[in-house]
Amino acid sequence: MTRRFAVLATLSLLAGCAVIPKTGPAPAPRPTEAAPDSNVLPTDADRHRIALLVPMTGPNASVGQAIANAATMALLDTNAQSLRITTYDTSAGAGVAATRAIQDGNKLILGPLMADDVVAVAAVARPAKVPMITYSNDASVATSDVFVLGQVPGQSVARVLGYAKSHGVNRVGALVPGGVYGQRVSAALSASAQREGLTVTGIESYARGNTSVASAVRRIKAKGPVDALLIADGPRIALTAAPQAGGTRLIGTELWSGDAAVAKSPAMKGAWFAAVSDRRFGQFEQSYRNRFGATPARLATLGYDSVLLTLNVARNWRPGTAFPTARLADRDGYIGLDGVFRFNANGVAERAMEVREVSGGTFVTVSPAPSRF
Repeated sequence: MTRRFAVLATLSLLAGCAVIPKTGPAPAPRPTEAAPDSNVLPTDADRHRIALLVPMTGPNASVGQAIANAATMALLDTNAQSLRITTYDTSAGAGVAATRAIQDGNKLILGPLMADDVVAVAAVARPAKVPMITYSNDASVATSDVFVLGQVPGQSVARVLGYAKSHGVNRVGALVPGGVYGQRVSAALSASAQREGLTVTGIESYARGNTSVASAVRRIKAKGPVDALLIADGPRIALTAAPQAGGTRLIGTELWSGDAAVAKSPAMKGAWFAAVSDRRFGQFEQSYRNRFGATPARLATLGYDSVLLTLNVARNWRPGTAFPTARLADRDGYIGLDGVFRFNANGVAERAMEVREVSGGTFVTVSPAPSRF
């Protein structure tokens, strides 16, 4: 495995290179790490111009700000000299932000966050031949010039089902929410079950926000015995459904990661789920707090890793020329804060995941994430 990324123990100051907010509030680093004037767009032509498209205002501003801050951290930690990253607020329209970014001469887009915004940005970026590495977790938006860095839900389902099969699970029932997320999980469940030789006794959907999840559990149980019940939803739904499961082994997705209520619930004891490793996140979180005085959103690591990925690919990229997307297809993969990953033939990041078990009021890693592909 070629080790692509490393988090440096000593944090270096940025020498003339920073994330420059185009609109919205600027990141708040310590005084010794002052950013350039946000109203002056640098004209240096010897650096790669990268656009960061995230929400800096509106309901998702906190996540967007955390991603922007993490991108700054990646530049600082690597003492990068070759990139100039400018932040564009997508809240007033992702297509508008993309137009401004391209007019400013950016040759690569990092972001946006939401799948609908990816579609809007692609409509502007594709004619200009500007590729993007998006933080969306929707694999369907991936194309030859759109690379999905977000954690795709189906991968955690495949990982936990493989572990479950190796530990005596043969029959699985599933609860999935109505909507696009539920459809993705259902497709992943069916494909993974066929590959692992598991029998899916039934897939029951429910509407979020009401008590229909309890009814869905009863419908699954009425179809016959199961060795495990997949609850493909977040902590609130899992905690609602768990008491109805009657002691059946529960399995879940990456949405349970880090939730203390799930860890402490007696009804969730023994449950399994898969997620990217948190082994490096603790160090990142502490460094982020020291710099910005706040706790980072979990998705902030995507901002950090996207910058490291760009730096790796940019080694032989001549400023002002098209971004070499072909170099993203390295089958050895890359390593970032969330562990190793690589892009598959469809442009979706395949991630190494660990399996955790709810035990003793906490999460215990029962199957570590692979360190290489």
